[in-house]
Amino acid sequence: MAELVFEDLSFEDNGDSIRINFMNIFYTDVPREEIEKIGPFKVERKKIIFSKATESKARRKFNQLLAKSFTLLKNKIAQKNSFYIHKNSGIPLLGTNYFGIIDRGSNIIEIKPLTSCNLGCIFCSVDEGPTSRRKMDFVVEKDYIFQEFKKLVEFKNVEGIDAHINSQGEPLLYADIVPLVKDIAKIKQVSMISIDTNGTLLSKKMVDDLAGAGLTRINLSLHSLDQELADRLYGSKYPLKHVLAMARYIPQTKMDLILTPVFLPGYNDDELVKLAKFAKEIGAGKNGPAIGIQNFLPYRFGRNPVKPMDLDKFFVKLKDLEKEHDLKLIWGEKDFKVVKCEEYPKPFKRGQTVEVKLAFPGRLNNEMMGVAEDRLIAIPSCYQKEGSVKVRIKRTKHNIFIGELLN
Repeated sequence: MAELVFEDLSFEDNGDSIRINFMNIFYTDVPREEIEKIGPFKVERKKIIFSKATESKARRKFNQLLAKSFTLLKNKIAQKNSFYIHKNSGIPLLGTNYFGIIDRGSNIIEIKPLTSCNLGCIFCSVDEGPTSRRKMDFVVEKDYIFQEFKKLVEFKNVEGIDAHINSQGEPLLYADIVPLVKDIAKIKQVSMISIDTNGTLLSKKMVDDLAGAGLTRINLSLHSLDQELADRLYGSKYPLKHVLAMARYIPQTKMDLILTPVFLPGYNDDELVKLAKFAKEIGAGKNGPAIGIQNFLPYRFGRNPVKPMDLDKFFVKLKDLEKEHDLKLIWGEKDFKVVKCEEYPKPFKRGQTVEVKLAFPGRLNNEMMGVAEDRLIAIPSCYQKEGSVKVRIKRTKHNIFIGELLN
């Protein structure tokens, strides 16, 4: 008899198929007959038991089946095809803004463990959420993203690294978020670990677990204190009372809190001062700003419900509000302890012709992602799905690469 137990998997017997749930929000359905080829079996929540197979045979055959079935992984929230990136996948974690690691030439290193969101904000810059038009979702193995983050920290060779966990979506959907924070906190060069969140998945236990793991700050995307307006902005019923309770609780821990509302002209004009006063009232900003108001910016592939305010006018508005209400609303890089430092080398230059091995579809229509020189390259308008193509590099900024397909 072979009893295979899994930490990140759970099983559901649906008769003709077995649903394999992965990291909470991903799943794949495997035909029962495919598993029966290994031998008679039954599933329990976190295990699969083969009554007549040896341990070595069952594990080898079932792992092969898992690898095959994971090419059909889906996201439960938006029912999108999903791709699992792990250390043996051959997929680098530098090169794209979708997932992985981003180095913008400072002590802040962005960590993006997955794409997906439980809300559909009407101003989302990446069109994420249950009604998203994005074609693919991605999730990265925890040990792999930590390994690559550590390499980048060692390259920078500076103290005061800020590990900033964000995503194209909601980072707290990542099942391994607490273990990831715990691993990052062990690196001596890391002095700050922050995370962006819409707050809906927070609980006192989650806050305590994150604080215990070493998270230093939560960046809470709270855009209104009015329930009706919050529902409009978040694109669904928003648990405002719960989020406000969590916001009050966070400063009671050893973590800091900053509110990060997006200003949408015509929507939440009257909310900015209320949010700033709320942040001050609950003790946010113990080690930095209590609120960081962001000006709405339109994005080609995002949701753009309003025209943005001119940046100069935006700062004039904030200055006027500061004077009128005796509040601090404008902050600079020094307030966030941002320090410029060496950026990871780029293997390509703009205009360079590169041969790229196609790997998987991107998030946009007819976009493919390819690999060259240990970097990912996004290739728009690429109808070829496998093999290699030649591209002309059009973007290299921050080691994020876009290539133009050459015929």
